[in-house]
Amino acid sequence: MFPVRHSEPIVDQRRRRLLGWLAAGPAVLALGLRGQALAANGLAVPDLLAPRMLGMVNTHTGEKLQIRYFEAGQYVPAALSRLNHLLRDHRSGESAAIDPRLFDQLHALARCAECEPHFEIISGYRSPASNARLHAQSKGVATNSLHMQGRAIDVRLSGTTCRSLRDLALAMQSGGVGYYAKSDFVHLDTGRVRTWAG
Repeated sequence: MFPVRHSEPIVDQRRRRLLGWLAAGPAVLALGLRGQALAANGLAVPDLLAPRMLGMVNTHTGEKLQIRYFEAGQYVPAALSRLNHLLRDHRSGESAAIDPRLFDQLHALARCAECEPHFEIISGYRSPASNARLHAQSKGVATNSLHMQGRAIDVRLSGTTCRSLRDLALAMQSGGVGYYAKSDFVHLDTGRVRTWAG
């Protein structure tokens, strides 16, 4: 953890923690050069081999899952398969492989928000047919949505506001961040860095 500076706003403290956690990068071990640089600056070095867990509830199906998806330095295939199923298109029942980097984003965001990693899932994978129907109903749905590639997720994080979650996600700079205040959820994806409000 970073040393707390009481004069800093809470969001700035969380942002500093998030940036420090992400600075080591997913492929750099704690004893690597970046890890040494973090330690030299008095910043916490994340344990990149530490287990990562997520809790999810699908708001459409009511299904719940709490699972360790990463351990011993690698993703757990059986856990990823269960997450893929939970995040399937609830309209058609179709599922696809979800980009594991999305799970890492969620894990990092919950850690920096100082919340348990329990997420409400508004939308995960979306089949092309479902996406086309939604696009016809709303201009807020992209024609080539990353949801169809398993690279996007719409969520809420229990224990923090969607506005705060959006701010932390923007600080992460790991992909697209959309904030839908009226519907109260945040879109995250592993595409290029960009932001919008819906």
